[in-house]
Amino acid sequence: MIRTALTAAAVATLLASVAVAQTAPQGAPQDPQSPEMQAYLRARGETYSRAPDAEQNPAEVATTAKLNATVAARNDDAERSEQESQAAHDSAAARIEAEAQDQEARYATARAEYEANVRAAEAARADYERAQATWEGLVRACEASGRRDCRAATPY
Repeated sequence: MIRTALTAAAVATLLASVAVAQTAPQGAPQDPQSPEMQAYLRARGETYSRAPDAEQNPAEVATTAKLNATVAARNDDAERSEQESQAAHDSAAARIEAEAQDQEARYATARAEYEANVRAAEAARADYERAQATWEGLVRACEASGRRDCRAATPY
C-alpha cells in the first residue's frame, strides 16, 4: 500500500514536472514563432524552432500527439489520485482532531471529578479530625476530673 502510494506520488511528480516544463509561463507570448516568444526563450537561454507545417513529418506529429495525450491522461489520473488522497487525509485528520477533542473533554471531566473527590475527602478528613480532637478533649477532661470510668462515646 505504501509502496503503491510512493510510486504513484513519484509518477505524479515526474509527470507534473514534464507538464510544467512544457507549459509556457503566464504572461509569456503563446505563439512559439512570434518574435516575442523567441526573445523570451533566448532570455532564458533556450531556443525553440518549430519546423514549418510543410516540413513536419505526419507520422512523427501523430506519434507526438498520441504521446502528449497519454501524458495528459496520466496527469489527469495523477491529479485525481492526489485529490482522492488529499480528501482521505483531510477526512482522517478531521476524525483524529474530533477524537482528540473528545478525549480532552473526557480528561477534563475526569479531572473535575477527581478534584471534587479530593475536596470531599479533605472535608471528611477535617470533620474526622475535629470530632477526634473533641473526643480526646472529653476523655482528657474526664480523666482530669478524677473519675475512674471515662468512657466517652467515640466520634464515629
